[in-house]
Formats: sequence, C-alpha cells, structure tokens
Amino acid sequence: MLKTIGVISDTHGLLRAEALAVLRGCDAIVHAGDIGKPEVLEQLAELAPLTAIRGNVDTWATDLPDTAVLTLAGKRFYVIHNVKELELDPAAAGFAAVISGHSHVPKSETRSGVLYLNPGSAGPRRFKLPIAVAKIRLRGDAVEAELVTVPVQG
Repeated sequence: MLKTIGVISDTHGLLRAEALAVLRGCDAIVHAGDIGKPEVLEQLAELAPLTAIRGNVDTWATDLPDTAVLTLAGKRFYVIHNVKELELDPAAAGFAAVISGHSHVPKSETRSGVLYLNPGSAGPRRFKLPIAVAKIRLRGDAVEAELVTVPVQG
C-alpha cells in the first residue's frame, strides 16, 4: 500500500495556497521547523496528521520539540531542523530517512542507505532559491523522495 508524506519547512509565517495544494492528499505531513506562527500548523493539520518541530526562529513554539521521530508504514523518520546538528548515526539507529530544513536549499540524497531530505523553503523567497516542498512515497521497502518546485504568482 502506497503511503505519502508531505514535507514542508521554513515557512516563516507564510503558508502559500500553492504549497497547500501540493500537500493535499498526503497521508501525513512533516514541518521541519522555522514555522513562523501557529496558524501555519493549524492549516497543515487540517490536511493530514502533522508532525512539527521547532526551528531556530520559532522561539514562540515552546511546546514543540527540537527533533521528532515519525513511523509510517513500518519506516522510521528522524526530523531535525538543521541537519548539521545531527548527533546520531541514522543508519545504525534504524532510520529510513532524515528530514531537515534550515538551509532553504531543496536537496535529496541517499547515504549509507538513509534518505537525507531537505524540502527547501516554502515561505518568503530568499535570494534566487525556489519555493519548494517535498513528498516521500513509501511503497513496499522503497522510500522515494520527490522535490516539488511550487509555482507561485509574483
């Protein structure tokens, strides 16, 4: 059975309708920090079960953890805002993927059998970086990531 995780990060208080449209229909959603304001989480939680962590600008979000573990379809995912602060060996710990944000740069790569995924920033445009989100699809033993550039007006 196919499961899809929508991944978003670095909204900085701006949750675009175009990003919501891409995430609609996902079985779960992960926000990898720098949320900006609680309304962002409220809107995402209306789409699917939500896992969210605090980013470095989320000083208001004292009830959110700095990291999270999500299990879906028997696969474990580790969520951290800044992957450079990762203090464990994801492969040895049995994680299928590490989901992060912070850099605003969309990136997907597999190292030692672990997917490292940064969806990029879905919030205000920074430099010439794209507005982006990601999807992780789970099919059997496969964990596949798709980076999605969000078409935005203006």
